[in-house]
Amino acid sequence: MTAEAAVAVPALVVFTMTLVWALTAASAQIQCVDAARAGARAAARSEPRSVVVAAARSAAPAGAGVALWRTGGLWRVRVSADIPGPGALSLSADAVALAEDSVSRPAPDARTQPPGAGGDGAPW
Repeated sequence: MTAEAAVAVPALVVFTMTLVWALTAASAQIQCVDAARAGARAAARSEPRSVVVAAARSAAPAGAGVALWRTGGLWRVRVSADIPGPGALSLSADAVALAEDSVSRPAPDARTQPPGAGGDGAPW
């Protein structure tokens, strides 16, 4: 084995391990985003808090934390997870959804028009 190979092989091993760790972290971030969205959708439907947290945890990485709170007519969900590896990494994702109970319903006889359809002949 040459001296160059003796240096190159360990460097390639370290590079490969770092690449696998980065892919694992990217996958965990995507899981956090998906979990936050799932939780926000459940909260918007006025599901009980336990159902919202369970929906978020089911899509989150193992050991992730879920925070849920309401601000006005918006439900906010934050999912955070720590990823083990050579550099400890904390990931988080937030999602926001409009609460269905905050949306007013038009009167039964009221006519609604899409934006831009003000009767002036303009297309939607």
